[in-house]
Order: sequence, then structure tokens, then C-alpha cells
Amino acid sequence: MEVVRNLSNITLEKLGSGVVQERPDSVSASCILFHVFSKRADNFISFAGLLLRTKNIIFNTMGSQNETLESVIIKFAGDSGDGMQLTGTQFTNTAALLGNDLSTFPDFPAEIRAPQGTLAGVSGYQLHFGSVEIFTPGDHCDVLVVMNAAALKANLEFLRKGGTIIANTDGFDAKNLRLANIEAGKNPLEDGSLENYNVIKMDITKLTRAALSTDSGLGVKEIDRSKNMFVLGYLYWMYNRQLDHTIKFLTDKFSKKPDILEANIKVLKAGYNLGETREEATSRYSIGPAKITPGTYRNMMGNQATAIGLIAAAQKSGLQLFYGTYPITPASDILHELSRHKNFGVKTFQAEDEIAAICSSIGASFGGALGATASSGPGIALKGEAMGLAVMLEIPLVIINVQRGGPSTGLPTKTEQSDLMQALYGRNGEAPIPIVAAATPSDCFNMVFEACRIAIEFMTPVLFLSDGYIANGAEPWAFPKAADLPEIKVNFAKEKNAGEKFLPYKRDEKLSRPWAIPGTKGLEHRIGGIEKQHETGNISYEPANHEFMVRMRDAKVEKIADYIPKLTIEDGTEKGKLLILGWGSTYGAIKSAVKRARLKGYDVSHAHLRYIKPFPKNLGEILYNFEHVIIPEMNTGQLIKVIRDKFLIPAEGFNKIQGMPFTAAEIFNKIEEKLK
Repeated sequence: MEVVRNLSNITLEKLGSGVVQERPDSVSASCILFHVFSKRADNFISFAGLLLRTKNIIFNTMGSQNETLESVIIKFAGDSGDGMQLTGTQFTNTAALLGNDLSTFPDFPAEIRAPQGTLAGVSGYQLHFGSVEIFTPGDHCDVLVVMNAAALKANLEFLRKGGTIIANTDGFDAKNLRLANIEAGKNPLEDGSLENYNVIKMDITKLTRAALSTDSGLGVKEIDRSKNMFVLGYLYWMYNRQLDHTIKFLTDKFSKKPDILEANIKVLKAGYNLGETREEATSRYSIGPAKITPGTYRNMMGNQATAIGLIAAAQKSGLQLFYGTYPITPASDILHELSRHKNFGVKTFQAEDEIAAICSSIGASFGGALGATASSGPGIALKGEAMGLAVMLEIPLVIINVQRGGPSTGLPTKTEQSDLMQALYGRNGEAPIPIVAAATPSDCFNMVFEACRIAIEFMTPVLFLSDGYIANGAEPWAFPKAADLPEIKVNFAKEKNAGEKFLPYKRDEKLSRPWAIPGTKGLEHRIGGIEKQHETGNISYEPANHEFMVRMRDAKVEKIADYIPKLTIEDGTEKGKLLILGWGSTYGAIKSAVKRARLKGYDVSHAHLRYIKPFPKNLGEILYNFEHVIIPEMNTGQLIKVIRDKFLIPAEGFNKIQGMPFTAAEIFNKIEEKLK
């Protein structure tokens, strides 16, 4: 296919060294027709014919052709030191700026630095972007970028048949094949085992070194760190993306290291130019912007959204945010994000352990701040006794659990929904805590904001559940205006509430007790973990009082149901044959599967729980309207136990415990199996 470009102000030297980003002009019959291809680092230009009129040139890129697609799934995979997360993030940000809808799935190795070239050290980043609505990072990728043999072996099963593999041939030498446990003498790039795929082989390491060998002033090790930019440049060419955003990112990142900056930009452009000059016929693809509601959008990861939601809640309540935490995967990024926002009065405290972290946040809440803490399953277990203390004190506290595979250390970098029972019952005694859960990365903002509102208005600790999938995943987020966020009412006790006495556990219509800040004259009161006497808060061992207070604390939590939205049907009818009931990060896969099933004529609907304790008041009514209920969960079946117990329906579980999220195809197949 002939592609026309306006080259009126571009010399052939610039054509060889820079990136031409002008859009194609109309085809002119009189032109210069030439081929450009790359041989090592040198550009060789061969004129096939010469016809001149004005300054238009027909540019033939060796048979490349442009196709328009609705969506594409790309997975970048390599060693944890190959920069695949950065490469994927930069492509994601560029796609977002072009208006594509998208969803991402970073897949980290559990080891901090596994031996280079081994399966244990493979790091991946999957991106699904398009001009249509995107709900998941995708089931199987269309393009798989692999930097070595281990990356191919670990990810080939996730590539669709007929998909494209872009392989760094330098990563398939004898040593890398051995480290990837591939049989001696067998190279998948040469033995025909990949004949069902479109394989693009390039020696990325060699090309990167060639682009920088002459005048970069960098050593080989430093040069090799730039090879991810070569891959990114080639993918930008392949999908008609401009380089401006990444060049700006590199300029900001390496402003004080001009040699590193120049090297990365050179390699980025070299990768782009390789697409223009490759001899092999290669298609280019265009993906237009998605039709989304007009507004201001930013690309948002779940942990970022959680941090911003906490800040927004503090601002809307007028309270100072105190965040006490101990680093743990995959929750640590919340601390990193919050520590950047001291301008909002945020105080972050990295404690010596999980117990100190939550106790510091309890102290901050007692002092009149919005206290929050976060961890993952193992850390939440350590916080258990202090969570019971917060229940007994009845003070606001937001506890964030970014779930991961367990038990014990388990799968630190893999996702799971296995802490629901821990959230509901994982404390000694009767210690009810409200629970909310986010459905998507951007929904983390909404639900942690809601957790803060409930905590403050009901004087209670609240558990917010996220997981590694949505915490590290990203999607476009319509940035809300502060004025559009609901106010969070804070009522500090300022005077005695019983004549000449102050009763610290006297209840209001929400069954909440007063929030009396220490130092307020006349409002001194006793606190601690020993059972409280009704209203006075004095220590009490009276049996009847203990039962009364246990039931009162539970009634307060159940009372929250009067102040949360009713459950709605996400897709489908309000009555029918099959309901898929989800919670947390199963949202995208369920939504995609149900949409597909309904297009095929299946009578299926989707409802998704964000409020788990208490449930929305109309949940039972919705459940009873369907003949069958299936509950997909990334655990052995935890929500289903609660649903069966409370509503006495024969709900059916659909479970996956592999450290990986559900695919839409898995849920669709389950729907089809049930309704066929």
C-alpha cells in the first residue's frame, strides 16, 4: 500500500534519523517512489523511480497497510529488570490521551529479584484499549511482546491463535533457553512450534546498541536498559501513536541526566523508524477514540484512586487525614501516593509494625482526625485485636484490605478475594464492622469515600476491600468536581448531653455515640477495650449489659442499610432465569460475559454488591426474582455462604483460586452451560 506524506521541509537525512509525524496527503500521480529499509544501524535508500511534481512523495513502507480496529489487547513480558511495567504504563497513558477506553493488568513476579532469564522472574503488563467500551484487560492478547524465552514460555497460553509475537531474538540464545527450562537444541523461534502465530523477530538488544554505540557516552549495561524504549517506539509505529507524551515523560524524569535522556529518546525514535524501514510486510493499525461521556478524564490505578478518595473525604468532612501504615504488597502504593499530598494536610506515618500502624490511626481518630490504615491479608490478621478495640471504642476508622493470594505469605503479587470471611468474622468476640468493596480501579475512589462517610456518621470502624487486580489495574476515570461530592457531616460534641452530665455512649437516631475530642471541657470520659456500661461508658461486667451492648453495636451496623443505595441490576431484566451476583473485582468479567450472553439471547442478568455488611435492603427481593443465582468468586466460596445463610436460596458457586482474575470467556461458558 502506498502512503503519501508531505515531506516538503524534510531532508532525507532527517527521514533517516527522526520521526515523520505529518499525516498522509492525497495521492499524487507524479511523485518520488522509494523504499527505505534498515540494515543494522545504517539506513539505505533505494530509488525505484523518479517522477517529480511539487514536493509530495509517495512513501512505500515495504507493503505495510493500515487497518482500523475496534480494540486490541497487548501484553508486554520480560525480566523484572526489562522495564515492561514502564513500557506498558507509557503505552497506556498515550492511549488514554488519545481518548481510548482501556483496562490494564500488571502481573508482577513474587520475587524481588529472581535470577535473570528464569520463569520466576517474568514480569508482565496487559493492556486492552479500544474505541468501544472496555471492561476487562482482556482474555487472550492479540500481541505478545517477549524479551526472552522465559517470557514466551510463561505467556504463550494467553495469546490467541493467529496472534502476533514480537520477540527479542537476543533473549533466545542457548543460555536463555536453558534458564527457561526449554529442552536443549529446541528454539521456539526456529523449530516451527509457533507456526500458528505471526512472529516478528528482531534483535532488540543489538538494534538498541547500534542506535547508541557512536556518541552516547554510556556503557553497555546502561545502553541495554533502554531497549524497552525500542519496543515502545515500534509499538507506537504499529498502532499509529505519536511519541510526544513519552518524550515529555522522559524529559521530566531525566531532566538532570541529559545523557540518559538523549539515549532513551534516540532509542524510542529508532524503534519507531524500524517500523517505517522494515523490509517485511507489516500491518499498521488505527484505533479511534471511544464514545464516552464528555468530561475531564485521567488514567487511574486502584491504589491511586483509594488515596485520592481518602483525601477527598478528609476535605469534604473538614478533618485532617492521618494515615498510619506498614508497607506490604500490594497496598504500599497508597502510602506512596498519600505522601505526595502534604499540601492537603495529609499526615502519613510508616510504623514499625502492623499493630503500631493501626493503633496510631485509632489514636488519631480519638484526637479528632480521620484515621485510616491499610494492609493485605497477613497484616489484617495482625491488626485484628486493635480492630476489636476500635469496635469497642466506637470511633471512626477506615481499614483498607488490598487482598492477595493466601494463606500466610501466600502469593504476594497475585490477586484473590479470599479475605471476605476474615473481614466479616476475623476478630475475637462479637465485633461487627461495616464492609464495602470496590468493583473497578476508579470505583476505589467512590467506595473508600463512602467508607469514610459511614465511619464518621456512624462512629464505627469500616473495612474497605480492594484486591491486587484492581489496585494495580488502571482505567479512564471521569475526574469529579469537589462541589459535586456529597458533604460528610461531622458533629463533634461541644457540651454535656444529659443535664449536668456527659454520657459518651448516649445514642442518636443512627445509634451513633457522640465524638468528643480530648481536651473539651466537661466532656472527659473513660475509654478502653473493657466492656462499657450503656450510655455512661463506665466499666461493666454485668451479663445483661454485655448482651445489650453487643446487640446495640450490631444494630448500629445494620442501621447503615437505611442510609445506603438499594441494589440495582447492572445488565438485564429485574426478573428472569439466571442472575450472576458478583462483588469486588469480578465486575468487569461478569459485565462483559453477561452482555455477550444477552446478545446471544440468554435470559441472564447481572447485579453487583458494593455494600457487603450490611447488604442493601432490597437484595433479598432481587434474589427471589430469579430461578437460578450464580456467584463467581476468586475464593472457594465465601459470599455464597453468607447469601445462603441469610436468604435461604440454593445459590451456585463458581470459583477460581489461581492468583489470576476471571476471564469473560470463563463466566460466559458458565452461563451457557447453565442455560443451554
